[in-house]
Amino acid sequence: MSVAAEMKAIGLKEVSEFRGETTVQVGLTSLKALLVRLKKEGYEMLLDVSSLDHLGEEPRFEMVYELASLDDSKHVRVKCKVAEGVEVPSAVDIWKTANWHEREVYDMMGICFSGHPQMERILMWEGFPYFPLRKDFPLAGKESEMPDVAFSGVAPLEGGPFVTSPGSTRESGEPRAKGES
Repeated sequence: MSVAAEMKAIGLKEVSEFRGETTVQVGLTSLKALLVRLKKEGYEMLLDVSSLDHLGEEPRFEMVYELASLDDSKHVRVKCKVAEGVEVPSAVDIWKTANWHEREVYDMMGICFSGHPQMERILMWEGFPYFPLRKDFPLAGKESEMPDVAFSGVAPLEGGPFVTSPGSTRESGEPRAKGES
């Protein structure tokens, strides 16, 4: 069987190499099967699960899985496009560490995982109606019903290189490139 035919048989859309890193693009229907296969082929560690927001494109989101072997000799990145409102199959039954990663993706981007044992927020409080890492979330944040949630006293390392100036608003205090509004 040719490489292209084998790729199609397991649902791969594209395989690319750049600077010694392999990236595999896969369809959502083939994602879980590919992750199981990669674990059997020696990718015992799930290093990270993250997501990208391609606001204005369809599908809007992209899941990214970083996998490695225990001896650190093999690495692969798996990418999968996901439409808004579509659930991604959970990888918790393959790698236990996916639990925290998937909860963070849900909390920050709003992408749900089917089959996840504890699909609830991990950083924001329950009932928070927004997803802060989406591109349509305002840089300055949104007003909260909870006063003084993020700040209640003197800032540690006040005046340091990575702390905004006292008295600035969240929006004016954000680090920006010169000339940006």
